[in-house]
Amino acid sequence: MNWRQEVDNRKEAFLTDLQGLLQIPSVLDESKSAPDMPFGPDVRRALDYMFEIGERDGFKTKDVGGYAGHLEYGDGEEIVGILCHLDVVPAGEGWTYGAFNPTIKDGKIIARGSNDDKGPSMAAYYGLRIVKELGLPLSKRVRLIAGCDEESEWRCVREYFKQEQMPTYGFAPDADFPIINAEKGLYDGVLKQLPIQRTSGAAYHLVSFMSGERPNMVPDFAKAELKTDEVLEEKFEAYLEKYEADGTCVYDRGTYTFTMKGKAAHAMEPDNGISAAYVLAGFLLHLPLDIQGERYIELVRHVFADSRGISLGIEASDETGDLTINGGVFRYNTEERTATVNIRYPYTAKFEERLQNLREIALSLGFELKTRQHMPPHHVAEDHPLVKTLADVYERQTGEHANLMAIGGGTYARSLQAGVAFGALFPGAKDVAHQVDEYMEIEDLLRAAAIYAEAIYELAK
Repeated sequence: MNWRQEVDNRKEAFLTDLQGLLQIPSVLDESKSAPDMPFGPDVRRALDYMFEIGERDGFKTKDVGGYAGHLEYGDGEEIVGILCHLDVVPAGEGWTYGAFNPTIKDGKIIARGSNDDKGPSMAAYYGLRIVKELGLPLSKRVRLIAGCDEESEWRCVREYFKQEQMPTYGFAPDADFPIINAEKGLYDGVLKQLPIQRTSGAAYHLVSFMSGERPNMVPDFAKAELKTDEVLEEKFEAYLEKYEADGTCVYDRGTYTFTMKGKAAHAMEPDNGISAAYVLAGFLLHLPLDIQGERYIELVRHVFADSRGISLGIEASDETGDLTINGGVFRYNTEERTATVNIRYPYTAKFEERLQNLREIALSLGFELKTRQHMPPHHVAEDHPLVKTLADVYERQTGEHANLMAIGGGTYARSLQAGVAFGALFPGAKDVAHQVDEYMEIEDLLRAAAIYAEAIYELAK
């Protein structure tokens, strides 16, 4: 079977369907949630879009309350699961062509979600469509399961598997090739400032500090408001020049408004980005702020001083990689004084000890740490039939060794009893997930679709 030829025969249809999906700004918006659309109308539109093309192509579809849904093909007691997600992180600023205006240029398709995870999801869908259209005999059902809350709290798959059968095994097309059989533990927490008795006499009063939109993103913008009678323009300009930073300073009736630009990146590798919150806090740190504001800025600069938790004494490393820590969302105003913390830790780390260290450090700075979500590490043995089958397919199609890998990202693979991440980024490809001008090489998507088609057939035949 020439799987790649089958993909090429459907290339134009593939790109048309993908562009339609990429045009939908499927960002979580709980302020507009409603029955059957718990994550807002745009995420609901993306799920409906997948149902529409699935029904067009003859698949059985099922909606699980707008949390998730599946497209199904084949018969049998067992299920092969392909776990994708349709939600995307917020666009951010600075896109060349518009985040939801999918543009093909220089062999790339550029849009939010092209890499994470709509492009790979569509590649997996076309792999399944090819198996169906060729009428290949299967002994298992194949379900492409589409979740709608992967970039936030994973409520989608939790709700889905309350109602639906767990697949025998499966894969998530939401990371790298060849095969990722181990994923770090994931921890999301919120640091909340405890009340402090204000003292008078401070020359600077921090009114607000805001940065970031998601815990799993390095924030690319920060804004602070500061009341003072002092003159700060020259000092701020000197700070920008010294650290080669990009910011603005505006004074109006006793209040300065500072902004800072950074660089967005996925929290699994914070060093790929530049935290605008951390950079702006660096300027504020040396001003004589009111005690509440001073403690908040100290937290920003101390807890997130480095991406490996070295300054906190919580560093850890093994063959699955380093522990990483990211501050994604910062909110300081009269109503809320919080900061989120996203930690990804290696398989062998004694995490509870490290978490207790972080709690004690936070408390010393006047903050309490509350857990929002904690997912333990995930691992599938290298001799598991799932791993061996996918390795055979990858090696047959690429001629390269299917080495096993571990990642700091969290994919839906960990929601399966036996699941791995499988593509769609090939070795050497640049990972631009969660970044401005996110893109995917079209050739890589077509190659991935061919691999997925054969993998689906081999797993379900």
